[in-house]
Amino acid sequence: MNRAIVHMDLDTFFVSCERRNNSQLDGIPLIIGGGDRGVVASCSYEARKFGVRSAMPIRMAVRLCPDAKVIRGDHELYSNLSHTVTEIIQERVPVMEKASIDEFYLDLSGMDKFFGCYQWTQEIASAVTKETGLPISFALSANKTVSKIGTGEAKPVGRLEIKDLEIKPFLNPLSIKKIPMVGDKTFQLLSRIGIRTIHTLSEMPMLVLQQMIGVNGKELWKKANGIDENPVVPYSERKSISTERTFTNDTTDVLELKRLISGMAEQLAYQLRKEKWLTSTVVVKIRYVNFDTETKQCKVSYTSADHTLSRVALELFNKVYTRRMRLRLVGLRFTGLVHGNHQMNLFEDTEEQMNLYQTMDYLKNRYGMGAVGRASGFDFEK
Repeated sequence: MNRAIVHMDLDTFFVSCERRNNSQLDGIPLIIGGGDRGVVASCSYEARKFGVRSAMPIRMAVRLCPDAKVIRGDHELYSNLSHTVTEIIQERVPVMEKASIDEFYLDLSGMDKFFGCYQWTQEIASAVTKETGLPISFALSANKTVSKIGTGEAKPVGRLEIKDLEIKPFLNPLSIKKIPMVGDKTFQLLSRIGIRTIHTLSEMPMLVLQQMIGVNGKELWKKANGIDENPVVPYSERKSISTERTFTNDTTDVLELKRLISGMAEQLAYQLRKEKWLTSTVVVKIRYVNFDTETKQCKVSYTSADHTLSRVALELFNKVYTRRMRLRLVGLRFTGLVHGNHQMNLFEDTEEQMNLYQTMDYLKNRYGMGAVGRASGFDFEK
């Protein structure tokens, strides 16, 4: 059975959410992000024409496009609309994967027997726009890589079908930057030896590519040749990560308990970023010496930032620990996970904070979790 994989992407999602609520923002350069020292979370196509891009410092973006209107952004609005779109799509397809807050993969393999896959996808996209007012683009092909690249080429509000025999002609003239796994360093490395188009990359011997960029060389070669066997992973918001500590000696030391929770938040947030997850719910659990167990939870905008998650976790601990009774266990859980890179807290993060996370994660990846940490959650007795 031939695979039929769709990639759907909400066009300039944050911008579209703001314009949905305020039509006066239509057609003007718009930047969504934090204050003067923050970074761009999203920008309109009108602003992109001036060179504005996501994750760019706000100050630089305003210099490039001085007429742009800057909006701080509404976390709750974006999260709620993302949940609404998820529900609309999920109830209409057999298998759906939520790749990020505004991206979805659908597996419609076999549905051609009952209803044309392209026509079915068109109706889903139309339903999303009709029920939410948000524009959405999609591409249909035999695998996730080709469909994702196709969506990027189809935007804005594009609808594209790439049949099997069209995959190579479609990919060949495109820049290697269009391949999802090609970052700036890989692009610069390949550009230095004259490899700038997917066609040139696809003809490069796989072994040579592996020698140049390591273990990912084979996967990159396959993607350049339009090959991707990765399945669409069924989406579920019940996924979670957690950690807890049972004390040898029951305690009422609030300062130590808060230090422990802060450290747990940092540990789990690092795990989120490493595995490319974002969380939408924080849950704190405590167990008293008499085995009474209580939990408190809070919805948050999708994030993987430990300074945000630690703050929420400590606020929940203050609310749930109401009896001056010794505790024998504390735990922390992040749930409502979706795949995606750190993005929602671009509204609050400064450029310095983003650089700090990248540096800390690099050190942890290289030297281990205990190599570096925030003083508020660090265990100096280890």
